[in-house]
Amino acid sequence: MTIQNNEHTPRGPSDHSIRDRVVEAATEHFGHFGFEKTTVSDLAKSIGFSKAYIYKFFDSKQAIGEVICTNRLAMIMDIVHSAIADAPSAAEKMRRLFRALTEAGSDLFFHDRKLYDIAAVAARDKWPSAEKHEERLKKLIEQIILEGRQSGEFERKTPLDEAAHAIYLVMRPYISPVQLQYNLETASSAAAILSSLILRSLSP
Repeated sequence: MTIQNNEHTPRGPSDHSIRDRVVEAATEHFGHFGFEKTTVSDLAKSIGFSKAYIYKFFDSKQAIGEVICTNRLAMIMDIVHSAIADAPSAAEKMRRLFRALTEAGSDLFFHDRKLYDIAAVAARDKWPSAEKHEERLKKLIEQIILEGRQSGEFERKTPLDEAAHAIYLVMRPYISPVQLQYNLETASSAAAILSSLILRSLSP
């Protein structure tokens, strides 16, 4: 029983190193061939490991994709936080949030199309990484609304969760990987126009 558990959990630096190597190779492989068209067998051949050996570190192809997706979504959140960090007001934070999300998503689509597909699959199939990303965005929107209410920029009558959810739904066609790929042509202008609409709805 102990041996079986050890096979599925990292045992030390060497295991972490191998996991990182698998993820690195998978990122390159998925980036070239696409996530859904690649099997674990394909990946094993490209790395030079057996399929059984890869399964010692990851339960499935999705588990590998989860790590890649988590890394990509973390990059997007880093871009967002950098964009809003020095914003002078809550209203400007909301504008920058929408703009940074659409720009980061569009950049990923155009520069890493195959890896963008992993994010789209994750969102479509509700992977934990995608669900956590969505929750982080909703929490961030809530924080910005709260900040705006405390400073007197935003109205206080609408329930916080209702306002945050409504704003997320307005943004969603331009930040969800599944929907953004069909809205790329209007994403840039939508970020500006819809931000203004959102801010007018939040005015006291």
